[in-house]
Amino acid sequence: MNPIVRGWIQYYGAFYPSALRPFLQRINAYLLRWIRRKYKRLAGYRKARTCLQGITQRYPGMFAHWRLCRTIWRAG
Repeated sequence: MNPIVRGWIQYYGAFYPSALRPFLQRINAYLLRWIRRKYKRLAGYRKARTCLQGITQRYPGMFAHWRLCRTIWRAG
């Protein structure tokens, strides 16, 4: 997944960076949904969100898009 996302970041970041941010947030939403399904104790939204935030802080280079967009949900 990382090489593909890194390529999208390079391409769309050069030509249309404003369209890139919602896309990257959507990837984080998919990761959040995966955590909620994989670990039953994290089935609640807040618990899963806290877990994913902790992962992003401990391992900021795990996914290519976390360098640009660490937010998991949309503000507002």
